[in-house]
Amino acid sequence: MSTPLRTSYPVPVEDLIPAGRRLAAELGEVPSQNRLMKHLRVGKDKAKAVHAALIEERAEDRSETHLHSVPDPDETTTETDGSAAVVDAAAEEFPQVTQPADLVPSRRAGWRGWFPRLARRGGISPASEATTDADAETGDEMRPLRSWPVLLLALPAFVAVWSGWVGLGELTGFGIVHPLPGIADGFTLNSAITLPIGVETYAAFALRVWLSGRVPVRARRFAKRSALSALALGALGQVAYHLLEAAGVTAAPWPITTVVACLPVAVLGMGAALAHLIHTRENGSH
Repeated sequence: MSTPLRTSYPVPVEDLIPAGRRLAAELGEVPSQNRLMKHLRVGKDKAKAVHAALIEERAEDRSETHLHSVPDPDETTTETDGSAAVVDAAAEEFPQVTQPADLVPSRRAGWRGWFPRLARRGGISPASEATTDADAETGDEMRPLRSWPVLLLALPAFVAVWSGWVGLGELTGFGIVHPLPGIADGFTLNSAITLPIGVETYAAFALRVWLSGRVPVRARRFAKRSALSALALGALGQVAYHLLEAAGVTAAPWPITTVVACLPVAVLGMGAALAHLIHTRENGSH
């Protein structure tokens, strides 16, 4: 096994080529630039120059091998082990060009350990041996996070939002209605519940469509704007109700009543428009 060069002075590239040639003969192929840097103890530029010179020599040997005339049967075909290794390696398709580069320690290493280098023609070079980080990334680590805490967070928000919208609806004229007159006169319904169901449900639906990333661009843009608008409108509704309740107001001013009365119609329109955009294919214009 050849020993790496040890010198305290810069070594010219011409003096490094013989050592790189010996290393190539031992490996049976042209070593990679990273291997040359480690073996010759040189920088990236010199290792690149030596690597290019070795590839050029290998290409010349290959062309001479293909153009060589057929030897006479009487001539001996015995060759030294070193020459045979060079000829056999020259007949190959230079695997070192398509093979991924060796792993090198990253400057950002630390708890991450060794990072894979990108190959010259795409892909990521596999690690030569298992690391603690690779072992830690098992199937358990790759499972999606559970979303059940959202339900726990939504429970108190649901109580507060529901009571706020229902209270604001009663202050703006929403109340008990008979939805089935002549059919079920005893059946009553508080129309104030349409506010939290409509506004907050649409906000959650539009937010889901926006963040899913699986809808056309126009639908995603509309979902983003309408979701933020619905959330802002819901917050304003809660603020308005608590201010009116704290002031002891029994009937909301007409501007608030007008806006609240239009909410069911606006929610219906936005929901229908978003559903239409989701199922509409892009025609190339955004």
